[in-house]
Amino acid sequence: MATGSCTRALLRGLMTLVILLGVSLSTAPAGAQGGAAQPRTTAQLEQLVAPIALYPDALLSQILMASTYPLEVIEAARWSKENPQVTGQSLEDAMQKQSWDPSVKALTAVPQALQMMSDKLDWTQQLGDAFLAQQQGLLDAVQQLRARADASGNLKSTPQQTVTKTSTPPPGVASAAARTVYTIEPAVPDQYYVPIYNPSEVYGAWPYPDYEPFYWYPSGYVPSGVLSFAAAAAVGGAIWGTADWWRNRVDIDVNRYNRFNRTDIRNNNWVHNPAHRGNVPYRDANVAQRFGDQGKQAAREGFRGKADAGRSDLAKQGKAGGRDLAKQGQAGQKDAAAKAKSGSKQGDGAKKAAGSKQAAGNKEAARSKQAGSKQAAGNKQATGNKQAKQGAGNKQASANRQNAPKQKSAAQQPKRNVAPSTVGQAPRAQGGASLASGRGGGGGRGGGGGRGGGGRRR
Repeated sequence: MATGSCTRALLRGLMTLVILLGVSLSTAPAGAQGGAAQPRTTAQLEQLVAPIALYPDALLSQILMASTYPLEVIEAARWSKENPQVTGQSLEDAMQKQSWDPSVKALTAVPQALQMMSDKLDWTQQLGDAFLAQQQGLLDAVQQLRARADASGNLKSTPQQTVTKTSTPPPGVASAAARTVYTIEPAVPDQYYVPIYNPSEVYGAWPYPDYEPFYWYPSGYVPSGVLSFAAAAAVGGAIWGTADWWRNRVDIDVNRYNRFNRTDIRNNNWVHNPAHRGNVPYRDANVAQRFGDQGKQAAREGFRGKADAGRSDLAKQGKAGGRDLAKQGQAGQKDAAAKAKSGSKQGDGAKKAAGSKQAAGNKEAARSKQAGSKQAAGNKQATGNKQAKQGAGNKQASANRQNAPKQKSAAQQPKRNVAPSTVGQAPRAQGGASLASGRGGGGGRGGGGGRGGGGRRR
């Protein structure tokens, strides 16, 4: 939006420069330029209205009003050229979105007239200035030219338009002087055929060689006579201007105006709005005095309104940005809290898991240690048993060794006279008793010694 506004402002600046250069470099005679501050002569006024004097009254009035806004005319002509397919209700809808003056919007329904005004921009500005400064004289010039065209046989009713000539003013209108008034209306309501003609021919011999009017025709046009018509333009309610020839002023058809512009005005008097003039200066001192201050004030108000809107937009954007940052900060805090909470849970879980693993490891180590102790005790007991057994064996072996000499000694002794049944038994019994006694004593001492020794070793 901002880019479109900047582009439009740039184009307006360029178009203003074109207008100023076009006026200063215009090929119109010096007489038409030099007396800008002085009332225009009849020759100058007829030169200005000659290209459009034979247009239907309503279209002529619309062109006169729109010519006071040359910059918007250029914009509308460009828009119309880029959107030739937009007509009827669609055109009415599209015009609600444009900021142009209603008189300019109306001409988008007749692209041919709008294009001529854009192509002849210096003429358009001069026509608008003359209309603001000398409206009655300009409308008188139209009637003078129509009378000359009628006298030349070039103004008559056709299938495209209806020409009416009257010398009787309508009721309630006091005519300053008896005169003949020509009115031109479309033959079919709301279908406008724009006439195409060479002013130097249609009005007869042009009487002002120093103020020759221009001749314009649309691209691709092939003349078919002194006066011919282009294709019809179905305008609907777009054309709402009217000409009050008896009072020499341009008025508004209120009903058509309200229908096309979707408004509800009640006054049929047309008033120039300097807010739509842009930076184009008024060439007449009295007009500049009437509208210049209003235009500056309107421009200031428009700028102030745009500035206020811009500040409001910036404030809204700032508030929205602050809210977004606050939301982002709150969201960040929530995320951080959630992550911290998750980290705590993970830490607790890790601690618990580590504790569980450590406890399990401690238990397992304890079990291993206990098992090792038991194994060590078993090993010590086994060692003790082995030592005890070895000790017992050693004692038995020692006893045997001790007994062996005894037995030998006994054998070596002289035999006694004993009964045969007891021969040899005593020694076995004695030896056996000695072994038993040795095992018993050894067992008692060995067992006690083994256990005691084991206790001392622990």
